[in-house]
Parts: sequence; structure tokens; C-alpha cells
Amino acid sequence: MKTAIITGGAEGLGADIATLLSDKGYRVGLLDIRADLVHETAKAIPNSVALVADVTQADQVADAFAAFGDAPDLLVNNAGIVRFGPMEEQSIEDFQTVINVNILGSCICARQAALGMLVRGSGHIINFTSINAVHPSPNIGMYSGTKAAMANLTEAMAIEWGPRGLRVNSIAPGFINAGMSRPIYADPKVREKRGSGVPSRRLGEARDIAEAVLFLDSEGASYINGHQLVVDGGVSISVMTHLPRD
Repeated sequence: MKTAIITGGAEGLGADIATLLSDKGYRVGLLDIRADLVHETAKAIPNSVALVADVTQADQVADAFAAFGDAPDLLVNNAGIVRFGPMEEQSIEDFQTVINVNILGSCICARQAALGMLVRGSGHIINFTSINAVHPSPNIGMYSGTKAAMANLTEAMAIEWGPRGLRVNSIAPGFINAGMSRPIYADPKVREKRGSGVPSRRLGEARDIAEAVLFLDSEGASYINGHQLVVDGGVSISVMTHLPRD
């Protein structure tokens, strides 16, 4: 049985990824800071276990991985946060919190997973970036920058750990009606406006991202390493469709 740890697994996109992996036969660890919620989610997902930890605290992460048992075959670094509003109005604390979770937290979890994977000589890490890592958006503070950093760090991890048997890739979700983006799309007008602007003419769903995780971790993707898979229905390459010649 393959094994996986998903950070931010208590709800939203993380829980949806965990559900699909469980359905496909994985034993899954749901790592989250929200103890009550992650335990409730684990009860609802077969072959899953709750792991309580703050991803920014290395000792807590180490204890959670130890509680899971052997190093997982797959780590999905899904945990992330955003602070909305003009950059000049955000506090330094806002900046630091987003940097700590999105970059430091992801690197702490990747390092912890790699420690065991490298001993075994195999393993796969999937970091979550965003289309904002490719095309920055306004009024989201440090978010775009942190996701761009993780895209670069994914490549750094891949070239450093690849020769020792590990693969490290990233997924850049687009307009996904799930997780922390779901409140944005609660407004039908926003859903229609954004969905109609995507070449695929719809918003993405959690299943689209979960299936991308499953694909990257499949045997058929075993030669993919250091790659950022953009899952956005084509929106990030569609600028010229919105700026016609006539």
C-alpha cells in the first residue's frame, strides 16, 4: 500500500486530495494545525490518520511524521494562506505570517519527508504553487511572491534530491472553486465572469487538482521531475484572447 501525507488536510482541497488518494488505495496522513477538525475529517476518510502539527514548527512536524510511521511515499505540500488587501495596508505581521506558512512551512515539511525518503532511496514531493506564481495578482500581499519562491525551490529540491531517488514537482492551480477560493466564487456573478474568461469555459473543481496529484504520482509520470504542472483550463496563456486586434 502506498502512503501519503497531505498538509492542510483537514478540509477543502487537502481533504479532497486525501479522499481521492484513499479511494485509490493509499494510506493517508492528514496533517493540520486544527486538531478537532482534522480528527473529524480522518474519521470520514478510510485508511487515514490525523496528524496535528503547525507546519512552521519543525519539532511538531517531526513528531507528526514519526507518528505516521515510515517516511511516506508521497508528500503533498498543500497548506497555505493568503492575506487580501492592498500591499501598503497590510502589516509586517501579515507579510511574515504568509511567508512563514507558504515558504518556511513547505520547506520544513519537504525536508522532514526527504530525511526518510533519502534513506529509503525513493519518494515524491508535490509542492503547491499557484498561477499567481506565474502571473502575479494585485491585492494579495506576499502570496504571489511566496508561490513563485516555491516554484523555484521545487526545482532546487529536484536537482539536489533527484540523483538520490526522489522526485519533486509542483502544481499551480488556477481558478479553482474549492478550498480558500470557495468564498470568492460564492457570488454567481464572480463565478460567471471568471469561468467565462477561461478557455475551457469553466472554473476548476477540487477533483481537477486531486487528479493532477494522482497523475504526477503515477508510474506513467515517473520521468517527470522538477516540473510545475499548471492546472488552469488555459487561463494563464489566454491574455491575447482578451486583447483582440480589432
